[in-house]
Amino acid sequence: MAKTRTVFRCMSCGAEAPKWSGKCAGCGDWNTLTEELDLPSSISGLSDPPVPPVPITAVRSQDGQPVPTGIPEVDRVLGGGLVPGSVTLVGGEPGVGKSTLVLQLMGARAAAGSTVLYITGEESADQVRLRADRLGALQDNLLLAAETSLPNVIHHINEVRPEICVVDSIQTLHDPAYTSAPGSVTQVRECAHRLVQTAKTTGTTVLLVGHVTKDGQLAGPRVLEHVVDTVLSFEGDRHHALRLLRAQKHRFGSTEELGLFAMVASGLEPVPDPSGLFIGDRRPGIPGSIVTPALEGHRPLLVEVQTLVASSQLPQPRRSCQGLDSGRLALLLAVLERRAGIRIQQLDVYANAVGGVKVVEPGADLAICLALASAVAGVPIPPSMVACGEVGLGGEIRQVGRIERRVAEAARLGFTTAVVPRSAPDTDAPIELLRVPSLAAAIELLSLQKL
Repeated sequence: MAKTRTVFRCMSCGAEAPKWSGKCAGCGDWNTLTEELDLPSSISGLSDPPVPPVPITAVRSQDGQPVPTGIPEVDRVLGGGLVPGSVTLVGGEPGVGKSTLVLQLMGARAAAGSTVLYITGEESADQVRLRADRLGALQDNLLLAAETSLPNVIHHINEVRPEICVVDSIQTLHDPAYTSAPGSVTQVRECAHRLVQTAKTTGTTVLLVGHVTKDGQLAGPRVLEHVVDTVLSFEGDRHHALRLLRAQKHRFGSTEELGLFAMVASGLEPVPDPSGLFIGDRRPGIPGSIVTPALEGHRPLLVEVQTLVASSQLPQPRRSCQGLDSGRLALLLAVLERRAGIRIQQLDVYANAVGGVKVVEPGADLAICLALASAVAGVPIPPSMVACGEVGLGGEIRQVGRIERRVAEAARLGFTTAVVPRSAPDTDAPIELLRVPSLAAAIELLSLQKL
């Protein structure tokens, strides 16, 4: 009988070390080594027989065509749907709605006549059934199994041969061939490899639900992200109804698309017009508020940027932002002070992107600066105006990508004026372009100087 041995493995890269140390020698991360019991002997009989190579011209291209999921926003992100035999990893924070998303997807596919298999390792079958009843996903073709043993899961896939199989979650699976606990580096890595092999040999599409760490990274070794075909990130603030689905990796298409959902009592509802959602409750005529046409992948979103300044008695005034990059806000405050003459050093500054969305692209720089200048001067910006452009350290306004699509989206929702960089291209959209070379010129154009 093979003896067990104690090893230390990195939770980030999976590198092995003979003893614990603060820093991983493989990836350089700190405090990521964990102790595990491992079997040194190799496991025989697990490898599949070799598949003979075939000419590439004999491979049928239709085998790799995506199959629609029945949820338009998911299909948008995946470029049409799930590819048969692919493995997709869905990650997100606890409570964001990962299980709700995959269960709605399974219900939609089962309603279309597909045989789907849901493997639950974190919840009982009764709990999943109650959620399916609330989501309207009760279908005879949706098969449910409460399993945490990997051999049993693979047995179910080989017996049922479902079109789609969901494993919720990969951290709960364990292979009895390894003595380490479920969720360890060894278990997560080996279970993922076995499921990938099963998906490729049976043609079953596999969805793996994964946890994330405190810093937003997928838990487990990074090799988990490399062995799967697609990595989806499901994001959202639990205090807001908005949920965003992004593709961080997608072997079958682009990673530039964005899917938006609203969390309601009956589950996740697609948001076909997110711009209308973000500015639907906007109150015009308030200083410090302006709308910017941000771009998420190929999708333009109109987001309201709000700022507020207040006198401060602190040696270091507060700088608070939500939905915006705090480092970028500090840079823009310095540019406003030095290049535009807006005295803001002794003021508390609060900035917010309304609606629970995160705007981190530089295209929102001009809107943030104009909102701050408006808040300091107490002069509201015209409610029919949007602003878009990157602000340089010299105070110049630089062009951003796909500005035609941005202003066209603003024109569609009734905005009549757009403040853009001087080098911005012309557009056919029914909107007036106010071209400005610098931040100081934009503030002067809108008469936002404090009297």
